[in-house]
Amino acid sequence: MKKSPITNHQSPINEKGAILTLVLVFGTIFVLLFGGLSGFIYTQYKQTKQKVAYNEALAVAEAGANYARWHLAHAPNDYSFSGIKNYVDPEGGVIGQYSLTITGGGACSTMVSIEATGWSNDYPNVKRTVLVRYGKSSLAQYAFLTNSDIWFGVGEDVKGPLHSNGGIRMDGTQNALFTSATSTYRCLPVHGCSSPYETKPGIWGSGAGGAQGLWSFPEPSVDFNAITLDLDKLRKEARDHGGYYFGPSGAFGYHINFKNDGSFDLYKVTKVDHPITVKDTVSGQNITESLDISKETKLGSYWLGEAGTCSSQNLIFVEDKKVWVDGVLKRKATIAAGQFPDDVTTNSSIIINGNMTRADPKDTMLALIAQKNILLPYDSPNVLEIQAVMMAQKGAVERYPYSNTKNRIMVRGSIITNKIWTWSYVDSHGNVVSGYENTESYYEPALIYNPPPYFPTSGDLEFISWEEVQ
Repeated sequence: MKKSPITNHQSPINEKGAILTLVLVFGTIFVLLFGGLSGFIYTQYKQTKQKVAYNEALAVAEAGANYARWHLAHAPNDYSFSGIKNYVDPEGGVIGQYSLTITGGGACSTMVSIEATGWSNDYPNVKRTVLVRYGKSSLAQYAFLTNSDIWFGVGEDVKGPLHSNGGIRMDGTQNALFTSATSTYRCLPVHGCSSPYETKPGIWGSGAGGAQGLWSFPEPSVDFNAITLDLDKLRKEARDHGGYYFGPSGAFGYHINFKNDGSFDLYKVTKVDHPITVKDTVSGQNITESLDISKETKLGSYWLGEAGTCSSQNLIFVEDKKVWVDGVLKRKATIAAGQFPDDVTTNSSIIINGNMTRADPKDTMLALIAQKNILLPYDSPNVLEIQAVMMAQKGAVERYPYSNTKNRIMVRGSIITNKIWTWSYVDSHGNVVSGYENTESYYEPALIYNPPPYFPTSGDLEFISWEEVQ
């Protein structure tokens, strides 16, 4: 019997199942790959959008800081506009917001802090914050500022910038720029020139500053009328807002002695030594006056506020003809002396009775603001140290030409004087015949934006620093 050959036969159903399996496998793989790719693309897109929002947030924050600066330029004393404000595009659409916090410097600082936080509407949780500081320069930016001619002798050393609206004779040493508002001036015999006067350049002398490029003239003048502090405003601040106000003593004036524990003792001066007659270099008139205390009565002790704070409690106003000052200062403080109504015959003066130093030079400084003069007495110390910013609004910072000489005076701070300033007097040969034979003046750069309480400023707000706050 003949057998039929055996053959393999695959069912079409099995073939279709295999294809379906392959489709499912590869389809799944494709879906997985596509889903992963889509997720990756979406993640990248989202991250890109967040990066854009991150950069936009900084731009919005800076826009807020710029707005605050614009506001302060038009209203320098208005810090009341803190809060959240809209940031709009050129078409007026709101695309983000910024939050502003404006902080003024207070009584002891000219700086204004602007903290601006910005974000976009798309990603309000992505925020960035910038802190920008601006400040007005106080008049303590100068080691010396004077409205008159000035002369530094051979033994005088000046550290820090100086400006005079008059001429400058510089025979001493310097380490900073000297500027004068005049191209030439009339140098008088009181500054070593021939009688009646000699015409000299705005700055001249035997000092090395000219060759070092540290003399510049003429430069714009400083308007003393514009910078004169409103003493009546300080009087009201001290009298009505928690400061120390001392009215007429009924005697010769007051003596304030600072203690190194943050307090000061107040005395009433009841007797002064016999008056001495001298010729005032400012007015050219004979002056009969005694600036040395002979007898006094203690009135009490007072505290200059809490450590690390600065407020009206750091302000002392004396409304009397004279106030004597000395001691060791532990806090920031300002002593202002003036009498009202303002009359040239009754204007107040401050006398530096002895060494005036600081217990903590980093955080402490004294301002002496006199309606008239800031003076040294006949019996001033042979070696005198003054750590203070001194301002004679209408008169001079000086020592009268007494018949005695002293060794050395050291000033750390600033001298601002309307009239002629001098600690010493020389003869035609340059020898010191009255006052201090050696003078040293040291500048305090930190006082530019952190002066003593209520010290006057000049100019507009200046940029100080920018930083991003995390």
